Amino acid sequence: MSNTEVDGGQFARASHDVDETSPLLARLDAGVAKRRSEYVSWLAEMWFLTKASLPVILAYMLQNSLQTVSVLIVGRLSAEALAVAAFSYMFAMATAWLIALGGTSALDTLASSSFTLASKDKSQLGILLQRGLLVLSGFYAVVAVVWVFLAEPLFRFLGQPEEICVGSAQFLALLAPGGLGYIWFECMKKFLQAQGLYRAGTYALILTSPLNAFLNYVFIYTLDLGIAGAPIATGISYWLSFFCLVGYYTFFIHRNTPAHLRCWAGLQPALALRNLRPFAKLAFLGVIHVGTEWWAFEIVALAAGRLGTLPLAAQSVVMTADQIINTIPFGLGVAESARLGNLLGAGRPDAARRSAHSAAILSVIFGSAISISLVLGRYRAGRLFNDDPDVIQLVAEVIPYVALFQIADGLNGSCGGALRGMGRQWVGAVVNTVSYYGGALPGGIWLAFNGGWGLAGLWMGQCVALSLVGVLEWVIVGLSNWEEEVVRAAERLDGDERCSH
Repeated sequence: MSNTEVDGGQFARASHDVDETSPLLARLDAGVAKRRSEYVSWLAEMWFLTKASLPVILAYMLQNSLQTVSVLIVGRLSAEALAVAAFSYMFAMATAWLIALGGTSALDTLASSSFTLASKDKSQLGILLQRGLLVLSGFYAVVAVVWVFLAEPLFRFLGQPEEICVGSAQFLALLAPGGLGYIWFECMKKFLQAQGLYRAGTYALILTSPLNAFLNYVFIYTLDLGIAGAPIATGISYWLSFFCLVGYYTFFIHRNTPAHLRCWAGLQPALALRNLRPFAKLAFLGVIHVGTEWWAFEIVALAAGRLGTLPLAAQSVVMTADQIINTIPFGLGVAESARLGNLLGAGRPDAARRSAHSAAILSVIFGSAISISLVLGRYRAGRLFNDDPDVIQLVAEVIPYVALFQIADGLNGSCGGALRGMGRQWVGAVVNTVSYYGGALPGGIWLAFNGGWGLAGLWMGQCVALSLVGVLEWVIVGLSNWEEEVVRAAERLDGDERCSH
């Protein structure tokens, strides 16, 4: 019997036995359709996160540019003025800006969960905003006291030159009023991001960034205030950025939203003052989560200064480049925090799991592209900041270590954002503390000063630390019980609603 006849007989039997064959085909078709639907869901989630994170990343780049431009304009006065401004903004970043970017992670957790179909009262989001402004203003008050009254003796204790001790103390005292504007701006951004309004911060900064450069020039040179004009002008820019967001929400969002769906029901200080302890706890742990990483990089910067002038110059170039690059994983993490909080608050554990892993996959893709770009452009990076061939060569030698941890840094950003969205800031804080300070940072310092590695040793330590953090956080996120996380989000939401009645 030929193959054709066999095939024909099989076809004939299949045609007659419709009842036996049809369910099997239907099951196969359903399985294929389900797999295709799953692939589409993953791709759709990654596309959503990409679209959401891009304006957030751009906003953080523009936000960083406010002080970068200020330093560049001050630098025309003198080398001493440049050193004072750069050191002052670095100290501001390690203290007040840390409250803004780490402390507002409490809003990532709570506000995003409250803005869902499951929430009975959307105005809870407005109460959370007011609670955030109160709590973080309290945190900042401690920092402001240090800036105004204790900065000069503190800098002397840290062994800084006298001109830095005096100049930076005066600089920070003038920056203190504007620092509160920075924190309120960040709170307002999180309030809008929880509603899916990711572009608002970018719109505000597109307006205030060029205005900031203009104000710095006018205050420093036209009004002849010298270096004192820089913190005043930059502080005004922070407050203008905050009021731009308030105006955007008031005139473009609030007015065009039905009354029962509005997230702002006016000032309600009595309600905002309730339930402060859980919020303050999340905010404090968020500061520690972000701070443990930032402080490690500041320690590396201080250690590089002890290696000599050439390593310090190269370190400045590498740190500046890394700060710009870090806005990408950090921005992705912020977008993921808001997204994950929304999904958990809506009671969708499978979608939340998919979102967390989609963010991690995206961070690997972004990190790989950044790594390749850094290695290929390692000599150009040095030339952008300095003409000294020795500095350029040393930067080129260190850049591959920076490139090596970009994937891990991406995982740190995305998975750290997922942990903040779940309200598990303490997990990130513990992982960072153990990874950085339990061995990698001391090991990097030892390699730099005793192992003969120099500046490369310091960055090798950071590479090891970030690799540990990235892998551990992804494992922790992967082992999460998403049904339990939905229950916890609902409990947080119910707790806030009970406190409001």
